[in-house]
Amino acid sequence: MTKPEVSIAVRHEPMRIAGQLIDTDDRIEVRYPWNNTVVGTVPAGRAEHAREAFAIAAAYQPKLTRYERQKILLTAAETLASRKEEISDVITLELGISKTDSLYEVGRAFDVFTLAGQMCIHDDGEIFSCDLTPHGKARKIFTTREPLTAISAITPFNHPLNMVAHKVAPAIATNNCVVVKPTELTPITALLLADILYEAGLPPEMLSVVTGWPADIGMEMITNPYIDLVTFTGSVPVGKLIAANAHYKRQVLELGGNDPLIILNDLSDDDLARAADLAVAGATKNSGQRCTAVKRILCQESVADRFVPMVLERAKRLRFGDPMDRSTDLGTVIHEKAAALFEERVLSAAGEGADILYHPGRSGALLPPIVVDRVPHHSDLVLEETFGPIIPIVRVPDDDEATIALSNSTAFGLSSGVCTNDYRRMQKYIAGLKVGTVNVWEVPGYRIEMSPFGGIKDSGNGYKEGVIEAMKSFTNVKTFSLPWP
Repeated sequence: MTKPEVSIAVRHEPMRIAGQLIDTDDRIEVRYPWNNTVVGTVPAGRAEHAREAFAIAAAYQPKLTRYERQKILLTAAETLASRKEEISDVITLELGISKTDSLYEVGRAFDVFTLAGQMCIHDDGEIFSCDLTPHGKARKIFTTREPLTAISAITPFNHPLNMVAHKVAPAIATNNCVVVKPTELTPITALLLADILYEAGLPPEMLSVVTGWPADIGMEMITNPYIDLVTFTGSVPVGKLIAANAHYKRQVLELGGNDPLIILNDLSDDDLARAADLAVAGATKNSGQRCTAVKRILCQESVADRFVPMVLERAKRLRFGDPMDRSTDLGTVIHEKAAALFEERVLSAAGEGADILYHPGRSGALLPPIVVDRVPHHSDLVLEETFGPIIPIVRVPDDDEATIALSNSTAFGLSSGVCTNDYRRMQKYIAGLKVGTVNVWEVPGYRIEMSPFGGIKDSGNGYKEGVIEAMKSFTNVKTFSLPWP
């Protein structure tokens, strides 16, 4: 496929520190993965910029009422909806995903702000009567939630709007001040979101967005003394670095995944077709760049010969190419280096005995949907997190205990999907899979933006994200008691 020339006006976006536009002489280039064109620049901020943002956050005590917070969140949601085309363009230019996928990203962020706006008017305080035992008293104990001093939010490239929304919206809902450091690969969307929130009425002291190279600004985002909590979504090595350096600070770490879609042998042809739909969509949406993407398809042996051709047929239907073309299903991955790595893992798996059934050819960062059958379960392609639109099929025994053991055999434990019509087997897999989420007849990544989400093992430290859980982790619970005759 040839790549047409794209004329793009390069935009420079300063940092937003408490609403002020802050620049530096040194800049970071943001490139469009489709053709490696520079589409924007941001400041190469340093530790002192983050330090200033945290100092402002710590000195400011938000006084927004629940109604005022709701109004800001819902106004931001309405702005996202009304400007979805413009925002989607920015996401596609930064990340290279198709317009179909970037519009979906804006829709998800709309959901986050809408749900956070609904939840911020809910008071989950509790009341405990004290006259419950022979030693009780005529009193009541009450609980209330209070905001933290400052929250550090570090976000990844693969969801440059939605991952920022998942950290910022719950912070606003709980009257918190937050400093966001988006990845240097896709920072412009986060800066655009900050402007939307300021325009919606958010006091600027409550949100800063700083940009910079991790080596220059990263440790300040972890160790600044005003930080009460670090919320991070990204790679396992960086998550473990944060855990090692943040020390006594609270940490919510949402790390990588190696999520299976498990196909059991009780399925009819119609069921297998439905499972194939899930497999291909789950592996390729967002160019496969989701921590909850289908990274392994574990198909029990007795149905594999019927299932694999269905997967192949669906993969061949996908249109891949120019991300800005509305007919494109699959755009690029984040850059050519990543695409080359994932392709090399495919070729390595073939050297270990896997069959490459479909590989129409890589071009730069454009990695097509690649179908690989009979992948050994010890291959790096399925043992590591392969963050691209690869569709690897691992044939597993017609034995549920063995299938569960294989599924649990990687270092990750984020999400999973299981396709079966047997209720007893559903329960067996729900109980047996060592993951944060088990979805029956859905892709591993299915959730609503309000439901709890997170992983165990190398996928996270057990704390959950999602609007409700984030709001809980972003607050301190205070108890007080009163005489109560």
